[in-house]
Amino acid sequence: MLAKYKNIIVLILLNYLTSNLGHKIQIYGPGLQPKNIVMPARYFVVNFTSIEENSYSRDLISNFAVEISGKSLKNKHCRVWANNLDRKDGTFIVRYKVYETCIELSISIYYKNKHIHDSPFKFEGPIQPDQCVCPEEDVNQWLKQYQCPSSYDQIEMDLKPFQQLLMKNQVQKIIKNYHKPESTSFCHYVIKNNEIYRDCYGKHVGFNMFADNILLSLTRKVVLPDMELVINLGDWPLVHKDTEPLPIFSWCGSNETLDIVMPTYDITESALENMGRVTLDTLSVQGNVEHKWEDRENRAFWRGRDSRAERLKLIDIARAHPDLLNASLTNFFFFREKEAEYGPKLPHVSFFKFFDYKYQINVDGTVAAYRLPYLLSGGALVLKQDSPYYEHFYGKLKPFEHFVPIRRDLSDLPDKINWARENDDKAHQIAQNAQIFANYHLLPQHIICYHAVLFLEWSKRIKGEVKVGKDMTHVPQTKFECQCDASVKVKHEEL
Repeated sequence: MLAKYKNIIVLILLNYLTSNLGHKIQIYGPGLQPKNIVMPARYFVVNFTSIEENSYSRDLISNFAVEISGKSLKNKHCRVWANNLDRKDGTFIVRYKVYETCIELSISIYYKNKHIHDSPFKFEGPIQPDQCVCPEEDVNQWLKQYQCPSSYDQIEMDLKPFQQLLMKNQVQKIIKNYHKPESTSFCHYVIKNNEIYRDCYGKHVGFNMFADNILLSLTRKVVLPDMELVINLGDWPLVHKDTEPLPIFSWCGSNETLDIVMPTYDITESALENMGRVTLDTLSVQGNVEHKWEDRENRAFWRGRDSRAERLKLIDIARAHPDLLNASLTNFFFFREKEAEYGPKLPHVSFFKFFDYKYQINVDGTVAAYRLPYLLSGGALVLKQDSPYYEHFYGKLKPFEHFVPIRRDLSDLPDKINWARENDDKAHQIAQNAQIFANYHLLPQHIICYHAVLFLEWSKRIKGEVKVGKDMTHVPQTKFECQCDASVKVKHEEL
């Protein structure tokens, strides 16, 4: 009898929720503007957390579904692939990838087989796959459509030393001062008429693929101003503060250098290869964490290679405090002679499994540890080492709001872990703040915007005509058949 009444109550509650759901959920994100915001993988968020968590079961939430369909010029159905990422907190991230120009697109969002909110969302094309070369001619209009901010504090600070430069002179000085083939590698890029050209210097220039890819991605979307820039292909920033300021773009900055900082090649690739060849990105982290905060192990976790002495110190601390910290090295390269002391090395662990633990440690590698965006995204408390190195977004992070700081020598790490254990509510709030920060600053849209604003602001500082050197290598777009305009078909033969 009790079971019977329980089932009736559940059905009544379900009917109430589905009939009132449209007023209680939030649906937002750039994937709901597919014509204006072109990305390799578009995404949006469906948030149920305005409903009391205890008022519905995990079984009911499993009845959330999304269907994305459309029409193309050639076929009745446009090729679209979608997947849902369940954050296990009443929030879903929906990603979808468009493989051809869609003349129509429809996004239907269901709960218990009923449309919710304003579903279905319908859009008229052309809605482009990311491979299409259909650039918007007005860069300022494109920035507005793409919802990019007009400026960033870090960009303003980085570009402040550089005003009205003749790049020919600057490039010659950079080559003279920094062309050391065994230790440095960089490329001189020219963007002319929205085409990309480069000359590379150094022995190891394979990382030019990352610089190529972001420039190619941007020039498919918008006509960039003519410009020249030099991109450092190594981890270490190059232009020391006690030398002449020279405009070198780098993936990492430091307190002692003047390099112009771009988003790292790692997070840039994760944005450009979303739902592609990468498995780790700031969206997938959120959808692959298995445990809620209260179910995670009450210890800190770390895995990595031996790229800095403090990482060896981390192993010492873990051995002295196994109840606080699970830390091991996965490879020995810089301190091979100490493998017997600090080994054995352990196999790599899936990054998603890191978040079986409440606390994550961010310790520098050769420079800043490029994993920080993913640690912030995973809903764990990040204990971050004090560091002279920084990425493009570090200036917006605040200690004890987005992370817990630890000393450079890690001497206070046990105390900070104990503080987190004794102040679980505060630790959880900082972890939640970090995830919110990542969702406002470190998703693919933000990474593309930062590059676009940076390059646009840089182009304003170049004086004189931009010319392509006679021996420069042209970096072409991959040819792709697409429809740039609803009435005019632009065809690029497939390779």
